[in-house]
Amino acid sequence: MAKYTIKNDIDECIGCAACAAICSNWEMVEVNGDEKAKPLKTEIDDSELEDNKEAAESCPVEAIHIVDKETGKKII
Repeated sequence: MAKYTIKNDIDECIGCAACAAICSNWEMVEVNGDEKAKPLKTEIDDSELEDNKEAAESCPVEAIHIVDKETGKKII
C-alpha cells in the first residue's frame, strides 16, 4: 500500500535530469517544447522512498516533494 505521495512542480523544473539519473521512477518528457521531469508513479511505498528521496534531494530548484499520506507531513 502506498504510504507517500510525490508532488512535482513541473513549472519549476529546469530539466536538468538529475532525478531521472538517480531514480528509475523518474523520466524526462516534453512539455511545451521543454524537457521536464515527471514521476512514473506519484504514490510510493517504503521500498521506493529512499531512491525517490535522493531524486528529490538532487533537484537544484527543489521542485520535487514527498509527503506522508497518513500524517500530511512533508518528508522533503
